[in-house]
Order: sequence, then structure tokens, then C-alpha cells
Amino acid sequence: MRRRQFIRFVGGAVATWPFASRAQQAAMPVIGYLGTRSPTADAPFIAAFHQGLNEAGFTEGKNVTIEFRSAQNDYGRLPALAAELVQRRVNVIAATSTPAALAAKAATATIPIIFETGADPINIGLVSSLNQPGGNVTGVTQMNITITPKRLELLHELVPTARVMALLVDPANPTIAAAQSSGVGAAAQGLGLELHVLTATTDRDFEAIFARLSQLRARGLVVGGGSFLLGRQKQLGALALRHSVPAVGESREFVLGGGLSSYGGSIADAYRLVGHYVARVLKGEKPDALPVQQATKVELFVNLKTAKAFGITVPNTLIGRADEVIE
Repeated sequence: MRRRQFIRFVGGAVATWPFASRAQQAAMPVIGYLGTRSPTADAPFIAAFHQGLNEAGFTEGKNVTIEFRSAQNDYGRLPALAAELVQRRVNVIAATSTPAALAAKAATATIPIIFETGADPINIGLVSSLNQPGGNVTGVTQMNITITPKRLELLHELVPTARVMALLVDPANPTIAAAQSSGVGAAAQGLGLELHVLTATTDRDFEAIFARLSQLRARGLVVGGGSFLLGRQKQLGALALRHSVPAVGESREFVLGGGLSSYGGSIADAYRLVGHYVARVLKGEKPDALPVQQATKVELFVNLKTAKAFGITVPNTLIGRADEVIE
């Protein structure tokens, strides 16, 4: 080959490299990740989602692309964000929270949707059956709605002389708020406790909530679930400590912030399972053939330092049951 021909050949090959690279990227399957919390608040759960994908053979940037959409705690943005993912023609949508799942389902009846929720997916209309979901939707539940009354029982065990308790819920997430209020209300009645349901939709509400607890003479607080409150666990734990309120939250972050205890299904485990299901869909399985999974891992954390500050003696039986005791 003459030198001029060789240069033309090499030059032509180099010119095609970017196009080949873009074509390869375009051929990658695309996951649409629809969340309600900020990326910072969601970071540990996104990591768990990646773990699930990796365990099933998918790595972002290597053989799959992920389009992230976050409502930044403004649930009203979710329909538009879901519509963006549908317009993007993603291969599958991971809808991480009850509001995100409902928005995704309303946006498409054809693109597979894998949800994560603490609610009963049948009661909220996501699926018609747990074993045979039907349609384009299936996913993972993590039990936190049904577990919330257990938080009140745990709080009663820690402060058995308290007769007035409070429950904090997010009314912007009405499905979960109503289920938690009903379940915890029934548990309070069974324990002979007076229960007040308080609401918060923004960070600005928290100081007023703790002032209200003092007015009500409530000697304990149960923090409900949902995306907004889940993303504020550490902040709420710190506020409970500062205001000397024995409180039980949903996750380890609540106890790390200074909260007395936390009890809930493992959110990270649920996200990891969502990653597994997304991978199975990318490999060709249909959502209607994938039964709704239940993340069965439940975690109990206790902060003995906070208990000591409040003059609370934590029973040895409770310490023995804890996944972690912070001293």
C-alpha cells in the first residue's frame, strides 16, 4: 500500500471511531430511574440498586445506561418526569417510592416498571395480584407500612409509663400517611395510649412539630415512613435528642443522628432487589411473569447513649434483639 493511500485509510478509520463509539453507547439498554428524594439523600439506596444490577451482570457505563430523574421531594413533578422517561423510550423504569410508582404506571402501559414501595401494591392499584402481577408492573415491597405499629410497641417498651404518644406522617404522601395513621392508631388503642397524629411536608415544619409535642405533653414520638421522612431520618433523630423526646424512627440514620431507636424493613435491601428485577427484565423476562417480592430483612437499632441521657433503661432482651447497639 502506498503512503498516501495508507494515510487516507488511517484517517478514514480515525474519523469513524467517535461514530462507532456513539453507536455502541446507543445500543446499550437504558434504565429510567425515577425517584422522589434528592440524589444526595438517595445516595445509599442508589448504591444498593447498583449492587443489585452488578450482581446480575450489569454495570452502568459498561453494558447499561441509566437516566436519573429526581422530584427533589416535590411529588407534583413526578408525572412530568415519568413522561420524560417514556419519551426517552427507556427499556425499563425503576420507580423507587410509592408516588414514583403510581406516576410511572399512569405514564405508560407498555414500558416495564419495577417499583419499590412500603405500601400494599394491590391496595394502591399497582398490581392485581402479588403472584401474577399482570400488565407491565411488578416490584418489591419492604414492609414498612405494616411495621410502623411495631415502632409504637417498641416505644411503649422503652417508656412504659408514658400515656401520650405522637405519630409523624407526611400528608403529601396520602396513601402511606393514611395506612400508618390507621395502623398505629389501632395499636395505640390496644395499648391504652392516647395518640396524636402530626404532619410535616417540609423541613420548616419540624421545629413546630417538636413545640407541639411539648404542648401535648407527649412523651414519645413514632416517625412514619415515606420518601420525605426517610430522607430526613438523621435530622429528625438529632431534633428528638435536642428536644429530649424519646423517639423511634425507620432507619439506622435516625439512631446515628441521636434518636433513641429505629425499627424498619431494610430499604437498601429492597433497592438491591429492584436492581435484580430490572436486570431480569433487561435479559428478556416480562414483568407479568415476575411475582412481587417482599424484602424480609427487618433491622433494629438502639442508641444507648441517648437512652442514658433520657434516663431510660433499655431491657437486656431488647439489646439482645438489636442488629446494632450504639454506645
